[in-house]
Amino acid sequence: MGTNRIDIARELYEAFASANRDVVEQRLSRDFRFSAPPDPLLDRAGYFERCWPGAGSGQSFEFVRLVEAGDEVIVTYERTQADGRRGRNTEILTFDGDEIVRAEVYFGWNVQ
Repeated sequence: MGTNRIDIARELYEAFASANRDVVEQRLSRDFRFSAPPDPLLDRAGYFERCWPGAGSGQSFEFVRLVEAGDEVIVTYERTQADGRRGRNTEILTFDGDEIVRAEVYFGWNVQ
């Protein structure tokens, strides 16, 4: 393992916020899986189909908590969308070495 996984997680969200798909693709394994309501489990192609249209759309991420636990990094962040709405989500990123093999998203609540 060459890079700190918390740094990799930060890099992933910053790349998503700036629509830098090359960096996102470098961090996701070929066998990457993604789950978030209403999708129980998407593969890498499904992730990009569902999530990438929102990349770089003026949203920003403010990290509340990043915790490394074994092969996982638990990320809680507040996001601000282009329309000014704010929400807090938690995601669990599972790693194999320096690659992210799975992301589980748990949508939180609106932040006033």
